[in-house]
Amino acid sequence: MHRHPLPGALRLSAVPALLLALGLLSACAPIPTQPAAPERLQGEALGLAGTPGATPAAETAWWRAWGDERLDALMDKALRDAPSLALARARIAKAGAAVDNAAAADKPVIGIGLDVERQRFSEHGMYPPPLAGNVYNTATLQAGISYDWDFFGRHQAALQASLGQQRALQAESEAARLSLATAVLRAWLGLARSVSQEQLLQQQIELRQQALDLVKQRRAAGLDTDIDLRGAEAPLADLQRQSLVQQQLAQAYRVQLAALSVQPLESLAGWRPALPAAVATAQAPNLDLLASRPDVRAALARAEAAGYEITAARGRFYPDLTLNAFAGFSSIGLDKLLESGSHQLGFGPSLRLPLFDTGRLRAGFKAAVAEQESAVAAYNAAVVEGVRDAREQWEALQSLQAQQLPQEALLRSNEQQLRLAEERQAAGLGNRLPVIQARQALVQQQRQTLELRAQQLDTRVQLMRALGGEAPKREPRLNGPA
Repeated sequence: MHRHPLPGALRLSAVPALLLALGLLSACAPIPTQPAAPERLQGEALGLAGTPGATPAAETAWWRAWGDERLDALMDKALRDAPSLALARARIAKAGAAVDNAAAADKPVIGIGLDVERQRFSEHGMYPPPLAGNVYNTATLQAGISYDWDFFGRHQAALQASLGQQRALQAESEAARLSLATAVLRAWLGLARSVSQEQLLQQQIELRQQALDLVKQRRAAGLDTDIDLRGAEAPLADLQRQSLVQQQLAQAYRVQLAALSVQPLESLAGWRPALPAAVATAQAPNLDLLASRPDVRAALARAEAAGYEITAARGRFYPDLTLNAFAGFSSIGLDKLLESGSHQLGFGPSLRLPLFDTGRLRAGFKAAVAEQESAVAAYNAAVVEGVRDAREQWEALQSLQAQQLPQEALLRSNEQQLRLAEERQAAGLGNRLPVIQARQALVQQQRQTLELRAQQLDTRVQLMRALGGEAPKREPRLNGPA
């Protein structure tokens, strides 16, 4: 194996002399001053409490808490087969390869080589006769080892930066998973709401038809006018239109669920899930819950990685010491290659120090500093957006839960009115029309109650998404080490 010294390499015969030169040369390198890292926003500064252990049990169960086996199977298929998640997994694998590459920089490189050549030696070169002017076979069989000694932590910083990027991609994958799960769950709730509303509309249509039949009878008997008849017909047509709208919405949600779970629409045909009961949520968002948001964790990982990139960029201004050793055989003539007299050994450290790089290292350092500023700004923006999102969903959920009590009072009032109308009819004090009208009013309140419950469930899902979906699997934090 032929060895050629690299340009700018300094080779010394003794390690102490090399270390002395290292110290002298490092003093001459134009090393820039590392600026202070920009500050990251604290959750408390945006009004979040820092009370740990406040995750409600219902939120830790996520979608399985709804108790629908078909939903669980649909969600599992979506999370397994979605192309967006497959893309995220591929990016994580690529980042893992970058981590392995960075880790390899701090390990020795061992290799073996065999060179065989047929060469005419120059008559005016360094080789005397009988080599000069003749053609011979030459061969070199050699094993070598090279180790780049990381005196200034450049390799370690590059490794930590790669690990940070890998953590960021993992968190972004979790964000994509959370977004997909939220979309599936909201579409499922939308389908259940449309199915339930359509069922109540059918009850209203039947009651309106009964009322219309009574008005027709009364009109035939001369007890009602054409105006009364037209007034009884109009609500029935409007309810029929609303029923068609709910059927179309239900089908649109099935189309959405089929696309999200990567399966044909026919597999969801006729699926009519029931809308689950609303569960009150009394715990406000806090710092620990917000820290479980995958987008916040991804931004934090990128900010930390950017800090290590600055360390690695700064380390490129320092001397680079590489230790090289080789052992093998070299001969003129293949028949003598493995003879004892053909063996050769060598050891040599090499030192490289950038002196005139036309500003490339400083430009790289400035780029790393700017990247850190950008990453911290992105982290701060993610925290602000996370707080806004969580607060907005929390306030909306609180408002919807506050509307529950007056709505339940309205529902009880209509139930009492229906009971009184039925009692009057049983006592012979009224006909069927007041009973039908009372039932219509009750079903209308049931529809409003159903709509309020559906809004609560949807907002609850949005709140879980805003808080990261599930309880964090490790100790969460909003600010890590610089």
